[in-house]
Amino acid sequence: MKISFIGGGVMAEALIKGILEAGIAAPSSIKVGEPDKDRRNHLAEEHCIEVASVNADAMNGSDLVVLSVKPQIIQPVMKELQSQVQLEQTVMSIVAGAKISTLIDGLSHPSIVRVMPNTPAQIGAGMTVWTTSNDVQDTAKSVVRDILTTLGKEIYVNDEKLLDAATALSASGPAYVFLFIEALIDAGVYMGMQRDVARELVLQTVSGSTRLVEDSGLHPGHLKDMVSSPGGGTVEALKSFEKSGFRGAVLEAVNSAYKKYQELGDSD
Repeated sequence: MKISFIGGGVMAEALIKGILEAGIAAPSSIKVGEPDKDRRNHLAEEHCIEVASVNADAMNGSDLVVLSVKPQIIQPVMKELQSQVQLEQTVMSIVAGAKISTLIDGLSHPSIVRVMPNTPAQIGAGMTVWTTSNDVQDTAKSVVRDILTTLGKEIYVNDEKLLDAATALSASGPAYVFLFIEALIDAGVYMGMQRDVARELVLQTVSGSTRLVEDSGLHPGHLKDMVSSPGGGTVEALKSFEKSGFRGAVLEAVNSAYKKYQELGDSD
């Protein structure tokens, strides 16, 4: 299995690390096209892979080509690669908002995999949602699934429309969680705790609560009720959250992100 990366950023490196650790491909079978010299040197030294400043040199002879560039430059990159992609190659895109139809037209290539990972993938704890064009073969899907599993959990969906929703929910989601964590830590400091103590309390609370939802299989609302004693402090806090419109604010925020990702896709 020979794999090329067009763009050598953080998420591309997470994929490279996972691929190598899982033995999906050898270092000699991975090439990265990256314009930044310092980034090329880092990837070559850290992972013993081949790097190139010209994208066409990186993708030559590969079975899988991974597009891992910023959304803002996807159009010129596709124009550059259009005459270079071979029919037998599969193209996997992790470019946010880039629709399969946009990639097919921009690359003049039918075999497209669209992937939406999130930042916890950097530590193997990610959530990735993906789909494919009709021309992607089952063998290629199997390879892609193996690769994505190295990042954490993965879910395949048949309807591409769910990718924008997944981007708003799970790809942007870590930012929402980080904001809530930050606010909880600040609340601890406000009550007089040292920040490092508040941080440890909050991180373990969030981590443990997530694991309890997963392991118990119970609805989050049921688990919330288990913590809430009648007339107690938890109920008072929950009342304040509801009065402040917390639930509605979350729904509105995620839906706003969803609409934005739809706009980005329509502007391609």
